[in-house]
Amino acid sequence: MAASRTSRGKSARIRVGIGGWTFEPWRGPFYPEGLAQKRELEFASRALTSIEVNGTFYGSQKPASFIKWRDETPDDFVFSLKAPRYATNRRVLAEAGDTIERFFGSGVLELGPKLGPINWQFAATKKFDPDDFERFLELLPAKAEGRAIRHAVEVRHESFCDPKFIALARKYRVAVVVAGDSKYPQIADVTAPFVYARIMGTTEKQAKGYAKSALDRWTERAKTWAAGGVPDDLQTFGKAPAKAASRDVFLYVISGHKVSNPAAAMALIERLEK
Repeated sequence: MAASRTSRGKSARIRVGIGGWTFEPWRGPFYPEGLAQKRELEFASRALTSIEVNGTFYGSQKPASFIKWRDETPDDFVFSLKAPRYATNRRVLAEAGDTIERFFGSGVLELGPKLGPINWQFAATKKFDPDDFERFLELLPAKAEGRAIRHAVEVRHESFCDPKFIALARKYRVAVVVAGDSKYPQIADVTAPFVYARIMGTTEKQAKGYAKSALDRWTERAKTWAAGGVPDDLQTFGKAPAKAASRDVFLYVISGHKVSNPAAAMALIERLEK
């Protein structure tokens, strides 16, 4: 199976993608006319370098589905998974242990080396409770069946714009999702050995979703992260991280004008490959 086009820093990898692959308005603008729906993942995984799966947020998938996704995609392709909402949409996060355990026993590990970070997304109404949030982070497994697991938390309440939250995420080596160009607080502190960004600013008026200048900015930010640095044009709230030799970067074009998201992602990949 052919290797995917993954942009690399020194030893880091910059993966760029979209959320999901089944969206009827993409048929024509992204998917070729006449392409069978069952071949859409095959096509998308060769045009992009990663996909964030949203379906796992709403309910369990069958192990056979993860096997099918694994087998239909190139060797170097990676899926990030949205963790189940039942783990994060609760009053007491420390009680999420059973849900987390069931999630990792549901077949996600069938993805093998194609399993990327897990995105634990919280509701915009969920406030930062330092004690409860730390107990939640303690529940996230560093390994499952001998495989290292990378975790990211997507927080959407301004109470998380707090140095204590950044310190907690860094203590547990959990990435804070960068909510780029969105209505949510943009927390760009680097707290893990990788960076997870979701950019949400595509518009209908731009042929590729973003203006050229915006695509250039996100390209440079991704390169900076991959090279071990921190972009100087994004807001942070905690202490600066230790300098790293390199970092993997996962950048997804999400929400906004969804029809244009694949075009924006491909434009970013093209810039990163130069």
